[in-house]
Amino acid sequence: MRLVLTTGDIHGIGPEILLKSFMRLQDSGHEFLAAGSLKALEYYRDLLKLPVRLVAVEERSAISRLTPDKGVLPVLSVAEPDSIHPGTVSKTAGDIAMRSLEAAAGLCRDGICDALVTAPIHKEAVSLAGYSNTGHTDFLATFCGVPSPIMLFVDPVSGLKVALATIHVPLSKVPSLIRAIDLDKFFLSLAASMRKDFRLERPSIAVLGLNPHASDGGVMGDEEATIIQPCIERLSPNLRIEGPFPADGFFGAKRYGNHDLVVAMYHDQGLLPFKVLAFDTGINVTLGLPIVRTSPDHGTGFDKAGKGIASERSFYEAALLAGQIAQNRTTTR
Repeated sequence: MRLVLTTGDIHGIGPEILLKSFMRLQDSGHEFLAAGSLKALEYYRDLLKLPVRLVAVEERSAISRLTPDKGVLPVLSVAEPDSIHPGTVSKTAGDIAMRSLEAAAGLCRDGICDALVTAPIHKEAVSLAGYSNTGHTDFLATFCGVPSPIMLFVDPVSGLKVALATIHVPLSKVPSLIRAIDLDKFFLSLAASMRKDFRLERPSIAVLGLNPHASDGGVMGDEEATIIQPCIERLSPNLRIEGPFPADGFFGAKRYGNHDLVVAMYHDQGLLPFKVLAFDTGINVTLGLPIVRTSPDHGTGFDKAGKGIASERSFYEAALLAGQIAQNRTTTR
């Protein structure tokens, strides 16, 4: 499998963790290509004295002719900065981050690469560069023509998987969105992705309630009784799906270990416990796209940029999982 790795925000830890991960992935059986800024990768390689040889790929058509060479990372440059300033928000860095994402996604869409692993981007920098879709997921949804991709978080160490019913929306809008979205379609799509991408034929799905204590029988809201529970009952003859569970007790009692997958109703309900349990190893996977995309489950780390102290573990695990998902999709066609 050929994996394309984006540099992300060049003023963050993206280039560092990409290079460190590449060094560890030499015996993975995959081929690698970086997309983004060659100058930034050279800057961090030299600053941190990393033993990686970087080779420029002059044109897109040359990628298919590349042959793996240990310790050599081909780089498709999409744009280059005049200078590099670790730890700063920059319009130029935001522009390079999004150009690298678009180029890498195009390589996967066109079958030149098999999977995409994205380094973190900074939403403010991306906005300064003039992009309205400031997140990876939103951009890839538009790029691939998929209206509602699913955000999944995976911890390869514990096996914990958490999916989100709603993503980056204000908390005040979550109840109305839960009422408006087609939850049946969401769960069916999620189960299909588990089968295709993770080889889980009948995944066990635990659904969290929206309200505190899953509303305590209607004392604190009725979404559980009117929306979530009826959906579970409709799907239970065909899916292994249970809930709604009170979120605090569910994670506190480690009941997630009894299920293949947990579905949270909103971002922080799922991501807060997930990051506590898997901050250094967590992986973000975008389900429902025609291409494979994974990323580390952390941000740009401006406070660590250029210091050589950033952990590559999450990016490394994201690359391994991307290769596995790509392989799973190939063998199930």
